[in-house]
Amino acid sequence: MRFNLRQYFKFIILIYKVVSQKALNRALMMLVKGKQVKAKNYRAVKGMPYTRKEYIGGFPPSKIVKFTMGDTKAKFEFQAILISQKEAQVRHCALEAARIAVNRLLQLKLGTSYVFRILPYPHAILRENKMIFGAHADRLQDGMKKSFGKAIGTAARIKHNQSIMKVGINKDGIETAKQALKRGKAKLPFTCRIVIEKTPD
Repeated sequence: MRFNLRQYFKFIILIYKVVSQKALNRALMMLVKGKQVKAKNYRAVKGMPYTRKEYIGGFPPSKIVKFTMGDTKAKFEFQAILISQKEAQVRHCALEAARIAVNRLLQLKLGTSYVFRILPYPHAILRENKMIFGAHADRLQDGMKKSFGKAIGTAARIKHNQSIMKVGINKDGIETAKQALKRGKAKLPFTCRIVIEKTPD
């Protein structure tokens, strides 16, 4: 059997077309099934916030389970504060992920000798213009310019130097609070700094 170079290349191109078509179809199906747009698309603060809930038909509720955790009645000597260094929009799921990361470590190392608060509330409602995609690449939609879209979630608008999280601790829990807030900081889409100060009377 002779080795035909032309047939070999035709075979390789055919395999490439089949594989790329399958990958494209899989990506399109993910979009059709309602996968969300990347979070970074909602990070920038643009225009007026969409907050008038009485005029909105329906939107997904906030995923943040609790805003205050720990011993709320006790008084603590110090407080560790996570402060934003950028103006940005944070989705409710990012705030919930940060809350879980911080609270898990505080609970593990300090028990109940702390109080932890999430300060911003996700008031701004996010919208997405969902487009219909066909099964082939020649039927992709470009969409409409400046389309309004449907509500898909909520976000909090954070200003520069705004406090995001606050942990009340005693002297022996300062390092644990710093470590916990560093873990929470990794879940947020902007740079933050941690400040330790005495609790005001």
